[in-house]
Amino acid sequence: MNLKLSISHLIGVACIVFLTSCASETSHKKDVTPSTLSVKEIESSLQVKAMNERILTSSLSLGRDFYRDYKIGPEDLIEISVFEEEKLNKTVRVSSQGNISLPLVGILRVKGLTANELEREVRDLLAEKYFQDPHVTVFIKEYRNQRISVIGAVEKPGAYDVTGPKTVLDVLGLAGGLKEDAGQLLFLIRPPPLEEKVGRDKKEAELETPKTFVIDLEKLLMEGDLTLNLPLIHGDVINIPVSGKIFVGGEVRSPGGFPLKGKRVTVSQAISMAGGLGPKAAGSETKVFRVLEKGAERKILSADVYAIQKGQEQDLYLKENDIVIVPLSGTKAFFIELRDTVKGLVGFGIGLSAL
Repeated sequence: MNLKLSISHLIGVACIVFLTSCASETSHKKDVTPSTLSVKEIESSLQVKAMNERILTSSLSLGRDFYRDYKIGPEDLIEISVFEEEKLNKTVRVSSQGNISLPLVGILRVKGLTANELEREVRDLLAEKYFQDPHVTVFIKEYRNQRISVIGAVEKPGAYDVTGPKTVLDVLGLAGGLKEDAGQLLFLIRPPPLEEKVGRDKKEAELETPKTFVIDLEKLLMEGDLTLNLPLIHGDVINIPVSGKIFVGGEVRSPGGFPLKGKRVTVSQAISMAGGLGPKAAGSETKVFRVLEKGAERKILSADVYAIQKGQEQDLYLKENDIVIVPLSGTKAFFIELRDTVKGLVGFGIGLSAL
C-alpha cells in the first residue's frame, strides 16, 4: 500500500515538473517583452529628438558665420562709408539688375559679391584716381525677402519668407524639425535663376538647369559634418521624404510592410510591429533577407529573438527594404516563407525568380 502511494506520489511530482517545464518553455518562446520594446522605441524617439536639438542649436550658433559670406542681391539696402571723405558715405538699394550708383565710381555691379568683396572693389576704384589707401566699409542694412519651401517629413511644411542668409539648419528649425518618420536623406532642389537667360557659353547654359543636392541628415546632425549645412538662396526647395519600409513575414501575427520610424528599427521592434511571434514560430531561426545597394547581390542574416530577449545577442538594426522572416517551428521553410512574403509586396522591385 505504501509502495503504491509512493509510486503514485512520484508520478504526480513528475507530471508537475513536466507541466512546469512546458510552461517555462512556452513562456520563453513568447513575443518580445514589452520592456525590451519600450527601450528600443525610446531609443528611436531619443535619436529624432537629438537630431532636432542639433537643428535648433546649430542654426542659432552658425547663423552669424554665414552673414559674413552672404552674397548681395537685388533689393538689398547697403550702407557704404569712406573714412577719407564723408560726402562719399551713402546708403543705396541694389537695383533689380544687381547694380548700385556711387559718387566718383559711377554704376557698379554688386550682385553676387560679399560685403568684404565690395569693400575691396570700391577701395581699389577710389585708390586708382582719388585717394591713397582709402578706408572703405560696407554694411548690409536690409536683406531682400527670400522664399524657401520645405516639404516632406517635417513638423511644419510650407513656404517661408525669410530675410538675410539662411542655411539648411536655419530653415529646418523654422519648419519645426523632423518628424519621427523622416528618412535619412534631405534633397535640396535649386531652380535655375530666372533673371539671367543668357546662353553665351556653356557655364551660363548650365545655370538654367535645376540642381539637386543630396544631404545625409545623420552625417550633418549626429556626426556634425557642417560642410553639408549649405547656404540657401531664393527659390530653394527642401524635401525630406519619409523613411522607407521594412517587411515582416512568416510566423508573426500581422505580417506586412512597416515604415522605418526613426530610421533605427531593430529585428525585435520589427516583430513587435507585426504583432509579435505566432504560437508556432521558431524565433531562434529568424532570418533577415537583405538586398545590397547594387541590387545584384543578396545577403541572409540570422537572428535569435530569444537570445536577444536575454541580452545574449545583439539586436540587429534593419535597413530599408529588409525582409524579416520568422519560420515555422520544426521546418526548414525559410525560402517558402520568403516567397510568400514577397508575393504580397507591391513595388518592392524583387522578382521571385531572383530568390
